[in-house]
Amino acid sequence: MAILYTGLAIFIGVHLFTGFARGPRAALIGKLGDGGYKGIYSLVSLAGFILIIIGWRQGSTDPVYTPPEWGPGAAVILMALSFILFTAAYLPAGRIKSFVGHPMVVGTILFAAAHLLTNGDLRSGVLFGALLGWSLLDRIAVKMRGDLGPKGSSLVGDGLSIAAGLFSTYLVAHHLHRYIAGVGLDPAHFFGG
Repeated sequence: MAILYTGLAIFIGVHLFTGFARGPRAALIGKLGDGGYKGIYSLVSLAGFILIIIGWRQGSTDPVYTPPEWGPGAAVILMALSFILFTAAYLPAGRIKSFVGHPMVVGTILFAAAHLLTNGDLRSGVLFGALLGWSLLDRIAVKMRGDLGPKGSSLVGDGLSIAAGLFSTYLVAHHLHRYIAGVGLDPAHFFGG
């Protein structure tokens, strides 16, 4: 589990730095330039992410709690919403982005909650509990800064967010999850049967 802990510390640490250490962040951007800062930030984040994947795959599957029976059904809804929000973060500001403020942060909260509702093992609890905690802290940092996020009313952005989010949900659930997480998803598990 040490690799998972290390990956989480790196990944979450670099993200918390950008959220809470605005002065030192600005100083680094001043020294490195915006592109240099983003490049280093991205490389450090990627290194942490890779360690998270390796660590999770090697982590303990010992049970810690029993997820609720309704968890898998709720997870499908939460994951669809999270993918819609992840997509909205990168598209022109529409009503979704304006209402949520920071769709990537809220999407991560929903993503982590969905996984905690369906996985009661140690490695999943550590990973998704840490992601949930970090995203809640990030939401607090955003509120402390008074950053309400972008405002807009692009129906195109909203439509694309919904379409791409639902397509991503389908693609991950039916085809990619086994490769990303090493665990295939059984639709009967989520919808009964």
